[in-house]
Amino acid sequence: MRGRDILHDPMLNRGTAFTEEERDHLGLHGLLPPRVETQQEQVARIIEQCDRKPSDIERYIFLMAQQDRNEALFYRTIIDHLRKIMPLVYTPTVGEAGQEYGHIFRSARGLYVTADDRGSIDRVLANWPERDVRVIVVSDGERILGLGDLGANGMVIPIGKLVLYTAAGGIDPTKTLPILLDVGTNNESLRADPMYLGLSQPRLVGAEYVEFVDEFLEAVDNVFPNSLIQFEDFSTPNAHKLLERYRNRHCSFNDDIQGTAGVVLAGLLAALRITGDDLADQRLVLLGAGAANTGISDLLIRALVEGGMNEDEARLRTWLIDSRGLVVRSRTDLEAHKLSFAHEHEPMTDLLEIIEAIKPTALIGATGHPGTFDRPALEAMARINERPIVFALSNPTSKSECTAEQAYEWTDGRVVFATGSPFDPVEYGGKTFVPGQGNNVYVFPGVGLGVMVSKATRVTQEMFLDAARALANIVTQERLDRGSIYPRLAEIRKVSAAIAVAVCRRAVEQGLARAELPEDLESHVEAAMYSPEYTPLD
Repeated sequence: MRGRDILHDPMLNRGTAFTEEERDHLGLHGLLPPRVETQQEQVARIIEQCDRKPSDIERYIFLMAQQDRNEALFYRTIIDHLRKIMPLVYTPTVGEAGQEYGHIFRSARGLYVTADDRGSIDRVLANWPERDVRVIVVSDGERILGLGDLGANGMVIPIGKLVLYTAAGGIDPTKTLPILLDVGTNNESLRADPMYLGLSQPRLVGAEYVEFVDEFLEAVDNVFPNSLIQFEDFSTPNAHKLLERYRNRHCSFNDDIQGTAGVVLAGLLAALRITGDDLADQRLVLLGAGAANTGISDLLIRALVEGGMNEDEARLRTWLIDSRGLVVRSRTDLEAHKLSFAHEHEPMTDLLEIIEAIKPTALIGATGHPGTFDRPALEAMARINERPIVFALSNPTSKSECTAEQAYEWTDGRVVFATGSPFDPVEYGGKTFVPGQGNNVYVFPGVGLGVMVSKATRVTQEMFLDAARALANIVTQERLDRGSIYPRLAEIRKVSAAIAVAVCRRAVEQGLARAELPEDLESHVEAAMYSPEYTPLD
């Protein structure tokens, strides 16, 4: 490839960073401004241009266009300015991008596998130009963040997740593939939108839906046999159903269930370094009984059992609340995924009364409904606990169960607090608190990296236990002193490497690793991580 062809290939293009020698050799003289820039000078220009945009959605559009022009520069910018850029390429801005996708669409990225492709899904997958795909993120767009059914617009989620796999986890972008399963949408406003780009028909359901996903997974195994599949933003019933159906048949996991659980367990373990308590003494009330909170409950139970606790006793440490109240055994309206978390207790519906009755040490919200952690509830948590633990995990920020300022004010500054989306530091009582962001980006890239390096054939719950412990151990005392139970985002690649090492070791222990791994796993993992540096072109 020479000349304009190179400038139009995002994997080869370096723009103004091509050297004089490269310009001579590749036929680029005259096609670029004469000044040769370093990659860091290019990054500075990207940041300046991004800052000039009038809104976050415009910044999102600008940055994703940059990915289509110069992929190495795109990732260098994210890695060097992760705290600034991540909210623009993922939550919360990605939610708005999903809602507006048909109206801001510029170019296609990833694969769309539709209900009309039944019987030929393998041929659709074979259209992808790369063969050595190692990580696939797939969604059917039915439960995007806290926004609901966005149909084909949900493609923003697999794209965004894989951006984070590369920036945070060091996965080579040529080995990643975003996929949207377009099985229709039940969102009437989307189907009535002339700019909507997906199938304008009701969703596949029941046996038809399962058969479609079965064919998709079989096609992935045939076309991309070395790939890890991450399920993302499926409805809660389908998320649980698909996880149980495929977890022992394909190398796969569900980030909403298992990734969220890993990052929350890590936050809880780090919080206990502040409170001085033991995990075995915790009692959790979880508002919301969807994929996130059932996953959190399951992983906590496994951690307690691995620590020596009887499983029946461990189950009594987690209490779920759904839209109809406390999840108890006397209820006849419980969905299948909630049954194993139901306890013997009188039915209750009021959050404050439930807190007073259960006396939890930690309150966790994943509801998608803002303001559900009200002042009486948080004051009760502070009355029951010297250092109450409160995680308001719903995102984007507008969906959070409470704000950071409310959490600190209503608990007299004693809360150990974390959120799902970023909040600014809070000044209270002469102290500055930095609320930790319990973002799954702390876990899933490292798990994916570990699976890729070890060539693990399956992803297990024990891998997420180890990921949570590795993440919690990285949090410094300085961070804890400021109330933050997660590391700085600037350390995310270090976090991912540590998690990958833990996953590799667990894969070997469980007999799932196909790769021959050296003793110095740390160096081996670091060497496997993609870095967006410019290297000489032949």
